[in-house]
Amino acid sequence: MYQLYGHQNSGAAAIEAALELCEIPYRFIDVESSPESATALEKLNPLKQIPTLQLPDGSILTESAAILIHLGLAFPKSELLPEEPAERDQAVRGLAFIVSNCYAAVGVIDYPERWLAEADQASMDNLMAGARTRLHWSWEVFADQFSGELYLGDETPGALDVLAAVVSRWAGSREHLRNARPGFFAWLERIDRHPTLAPVFARHWPI
Repeated sequence: MYQLYGHQNSGAAAIEAALELCEIPYRFIDVESSPESATALEKLNPLKQIPTLQLPDGSILTESAAILIHLGLAFPKSELLPEEPAERDQAVRGLAFIVSNCYAAVGVIDYPERWLAEADQASMDNLMAGARTRLHWSWEVFADQFSGELYLGDETPGALDVLAAVVSRWAGSREHLRNARPGFFAWLERIDRHPTLAPVFARHWPI
């Protein structure tokens, strides 16, 4: 059985949603629920980053894009990745874009002290403001480049849809996109409402 390490309001939501789309059994381990769970995560992933996925054979996968690509290749009927090679290439490109530009910026905003030699408040505020501006601009670029690859409501959401729907929830990105790219914002909300994904998102972001 797959074992997914994560916690509420985290990137693990994307992997949990993907596992649901694959229709395979898994166990979600909340690393905030006990010291033992956190210790177990550290043994598997020294960076203590989530999501971390333990495969049924005991091997470990980290990095959201890598996990989503693995699931898409291992379970092709899930349609997490397109079957047609050129379309699949663009989906993988989109996953890499989100991780390297958007997810990375969120990490700077959440933990500015990690990126400063001297983390005084003024420096952290300046760094967070710059990272937020860059993040919102990156989502605009993503919307312009990849909207044609996203779920339109008459097919199964893919890995790119799932990751975009999760990572765009942080650091004011949805609020920015509502005005800057309203069409893309509407696509994200459509993904949120998908009957397989909505229960996962509700667990991570309860109203």
